[in-house]
Amino acid sequence: MKVVSTKKAPAAIGPYSQGIIVNGMLYASGQVPIIPESGEIMEGDIKVQAKRVCENIGEILKEAGSDFSKVVKTTCFLSDINDFNDFNEVYSEYFVSKPARSCVEVSKLPKDVLVEVEIIALV
Repeated sequence: MKVVSTKKAPAAIGPYSQGIIVNGMLYASGQVPIIPESGEIMEGDIKVQAKRVCENIGEILKEAGSDFSKVVKTTCFLSDINDFNDFNEVYSEYFVSKPARSCVEVSKLPKDVLVEVEIIALV
């Protein structure tokens, strides 16, 4: 196992790693819209927060030696399923290879953010 860690994505806010590589696969922890440089939440609507989440994911992918085209599965958590269409608008700009996906509404996310996304990708 190899731990993936980059200062260009938010530091873990608990006892976990940004990502772990095992047998050529990256398993990345869920990303929320935290600005890596400040540790603050990116304020704004679902589109603003989704963009920040995708940028954070991109940095973890890069650190692991991968990219969005190699993502095979995502799990997306929305605090309000009514944001589904707006979320998809941003999501589709990054995940152009259309990986397998689950997208669900949850009652609450860390730091009261609107979205969290985790990924599995080839390295």
